[in-house]
Amino acid sequence: METLKLEIVTPHGLIFEGDVKSVTFPGEEGEFGVLPRHASLLSLLKPGVIEFEKNDGQKESIVINWGHVKVDENKATVLVDSAVPLAGETESEVAKAIKEAKELIEKASENKAALATVEARIEKAAKIL
Repeated sequence: METLKLEIVTPHGLIFEGDVKSVTFPGEEGEFGVLPRHASLLSLLKPGVIEFEKNDGQKESIVINWGHVKVDENKATVLVDSAVPLAGETESEVAKAIKEAKELIEKASENKAALATVEARIEKAAKIL
């Protein structure tokens, strides 16, 4: 099975690095998905959720405030200002991540409709965990 190398980096360091089956980004012009062998592109990212499926079928989500992504045939490199992984071993860790993600999005956008949409995506992603 073909995979795509995904790297998500903030000014504080690497948030995620690994091979994925697919990834969905919150692009400035709308949400878009990337699979292995995707055409090269560069896109601005707006506040939202990056969702990806790892090789083992596990799905993960990372909330970002803004940034950009560079996609090549076999690699997607994401540079973001700030990010919060929606993950945790316990319910309290997941709840803390959700709270941090919502605060990050509220600081990044004043558009109330966009905030409501992203918060709904955060809640949906957290239920999968």
